[in-house]
Amino acid sequence: MNFINKKSEKLLTLTRNQENIFYKIKELKSEDRPREKIITLGPSSLKPYELLALILNTGTKKEDVLTMSARLFKEYGEKEIVYQKNPHLLARDLNISLIKACQIVACFELGKRFYQTKLNKQIIIRNSTQAFAHLKNMGSLQKEELRGLYLNSHYELVHDEIISLGTLTSTLVEPREIFKPALEHAAVAIIIAHNHPSNILKANATDLKITKKIKMAGQILNIELLDHLIIAQNKFLSLI
Repeated sequence: MNFINKKSEKLLTLTRNQENIFYKIKELKSEDRPREKIITLGPSSLKPYELLALILNTGTKKEDVLTMSARLFKEYGEKEIVYQKNPHLLARDLNISLIKACQIVACFELGKRFYQTKLNKQIIIRNSTQAFAHLKNMGSLQKEELRGLYLNSHYELVHDEIISLGTLTSTLVEPREIFKPALEHAAVAIIIAHNHPSNILKANATDLKITKKIKMAGQILNIELLDHLIIAQNKFLSLI
């Protein structure tokens, strides 16, 4: 649960075991500011949102850069934002400028190119249980998200992408958005998954309609839809 104190403009995030308060940069002591910390203590001393704040450099008239960075990670998820490659979608979903969205996409793309290419190809996903193990952090997200896992003929993960963010509807989930990455990465099979922030693990009519729609499109393209998962906190439901 988030509370915004308009007077101090602090973003307060409550967790079960601790309380984390994200301050504006001008409210911090000089030695606690991200730039000073990375110079004196090194990058390992900074939290993810502080590192992102260094990349974004400035906030907006409405949000300090630290507040913005903390909000972006919280709304999108620390692991999920790494896989978003479309700056336009990122800007729209998080209500930030296209320039800042490009900075974020470029930052994580650079990291993936240097460190994740070999790792991703070593991940084997043959069934829904293995897919859930890779995606289970989606259960803690506060917004509904549609994710695609793209596999080669050896069931190796060749690409992982956030397809959409927000409430899913059968009219918004188009096969071309799901299968475009499959064609780009020569995938022969896909697994899609979305989360239920309510933690109610039950498929509705829209979930079933989307599954049928994507499965039929995959048959035309000869790209198999292995599964469609609904993910909640520490649990999942397979629709195929």
